[in-house]
Amino acid sequence: MTIDVQFIQMPTSEAMEALVSKKLNTLARKYDWIIRAQVQFKQEKDPTGKGKICEMELSAPGPRIFAKSDEDDFEKAAASTIKELEKQLSKRKSTFQKH
Repeated sequence: MTIDVQFIQMPTSEAMEALVSKKLNTLARKYDWIIRAQVQFKQEKDPTGKGKICEMELSAPGPRIFAKSDEDDFEKAAASTIKELEKQLSKRKSTFQKH
């Protein structure tokens, strides 16, 4: 699986890139039919204290799988986005097994 990580309007972070790559590779071992992952980190001004946004899109057989989260820090945003992707992947896997 290929992983593309982008940091939009903020400095790059090798630690965040390594953390996300590790978690996505764990997902790729569980779901070996994932082709590519695109990850975007954005920072927006938000009066509620959030504004750290993580978006992930997975290329796999069928429609693309997308998840997005907005938290008060990037680690939480990445974790909740990956959790949402895992839910979607398990649903997709269950449809594969029926055929």
